[in-house]
Amino acid sequence: MNKKYIKYINYIVNDIELPYLKCLEQYGLKGNEYKLILSKVFNQPVTIKSNRVYDTNGKEIYYEDSYGLWVKKEYDTNSNLIYHEDSNGYWYKKEYDTNNNEIYFEKNNGYWEKYEYNSNNNEIYYENSNGVIIDKR
Repeated sequence: MNKKYIKYINYIVNDIELPYLKCLEQYGLKGNEYKLILSKVFNQPVTIKSNRVYDTNGKEIYYEDSYGLWVKKEYDTNSNLIYHEDSNGYWYKKEYDTNNNEIYFEKNNGYWEKYEYNSNNNEIYYENSNGVIIDKR
């Protein structure tokens, strides 16, 4: 790619806003340029099919409908969903231990949950932001 083209692609990457696909329409892009730009936006190679963007593991990381409503997702290295956000302002995040047990959950309204597991992956502790505590240790 020549320098001018790279500069233009980088300009678009830095200029676009959500909803990404609807925003990209204004640039008059051709076929593979959507993939090139969204790969830079998501910092990884992507595949695009029917208003859905997938990572290299085939996990959906972005969806957008014809009205511009969108959903973004992130996964950890074990393919666990760790972040979800949508155009309505709703989001949640999760954390997992080395055995892929969910150990933390938090929503945009401040609600959270914590979990602990024993060596057999059995839940032994639960706590949430409402003050509920279940201790099975």
